[in-house]
Amino acid sequence: RFHHTSTSHWCSCSKTISDEKYQDPFQLGRKDLKNLYEDIKKELLISAAELKEMCDYYFDGKGKAFRPMIVVLMARACNIHHNNSKEVQASQRSVAIIAEMIHTASLVHDDVIDDANSRRGKRTLNQIWGERKAVLAGDFILSAASVALARIGNTTIISVLTQVIEDLVRGEFLQLGSKENENERFAHYLEKTFKKTASLIANSCKAVSILGCPDPKVHEIAYQYGKNVGIAFQLIDDVLDFTSCAAHLGKPTAADLKLGLATGPVLFACRQFPEMNAMIMRRFSKPGDVERAWKYVLQSDGVQQTTYLAQRYCHAATREIRKLRPSPEREALVHLTEMVLTRDK
Repeated sequence: RFHHTSTSHWCSCSKTISDEKYQDPFQLGRKDLKNLYEDIKKELLISAAELKEMCDYYFDGKGKAFRPMIVVLMARACNIHHNNSKEVQASQRSVAIIAEMIHTASLVHDDVIDDANSRRGKRTLNQIWGERKAVLAGDFILSAASVALARIGNTTIISVLTQVIEDLVRGEFLQLGSKENENERFAHYLEKTFKKTASLIANSCKAVSILGCPDPKVHEIAYQYGKNVGIAFQLIDDVLDFTSCAAHLGKPTAADLKLGLATGPVLFACRQFPEMNAMIMRRFSKPGDVERAWKYVLQSDGVQQTTYLAQRYCHAATREIRKLRPSPEREALVHLTEMVLTRDK
């Protein structure tokens, strides 16, 4: 039902904020994220020198802190909506820190599962220290996040954020399986995308809204915004695997095909080139499959259709967040949906 959207439905991204005061999400979230990585390292109280070196390697402060930034902006937007409070609570900032720790632990584990050799333009932990130590480092980061989560002392928040860890594992299992039926395959892909990427953003946004505002309607707005932005973010990531050069993306292109994964552009392309079905079922394992699938995707409208689908999700996120009272943070979250669509890495 997503797949045959007419291009006329889409306005240019820039129009959405032409009548709004421009708000740069990164500028607005910066003061709440000051010393973020130092604070994460404080959570990782490590005596073993090698483990410390591994964690320092990942939390080097060079990441964009995309997830924590969404979380603190959502915290402020919900606080302003509830009682015009302009401060981020300490517990809300803790959620931002925990979100980044869970995200990083999942990347470390993903790299082991995928046998990846580069991430964000540098060598992966498993390449430098080996798979066993990388798995343990990921486990350690996750356990430190759990300790920080328990310290918040709110059972609802613990329940919301532990759901993320469950979803990450279930999403990884979904990624290891594939579906024969074409329609089931797309639903499977979107469910995997939610669990592996969007659940963290959705539930972190929900957690800070619960801490800042008692209204369940606001909790649902925060959750839906995070869910829709998270799915759009991953859809664009899957597009960039076909359109971006490796230097830009910080990982080799066609990485998903090489891992045997059929992402959005492949599933859409399959409708125009049914001969791809056999390749999808064997996870592009025969010699020449990756190259042939790559060509089919670029000859099809798979990239364009996946981009349209991401736009659908971003428009849904914008509709949700506009239900909150106007604030600079709300506008920054609106603008963020555009940044997701126009990013090139």
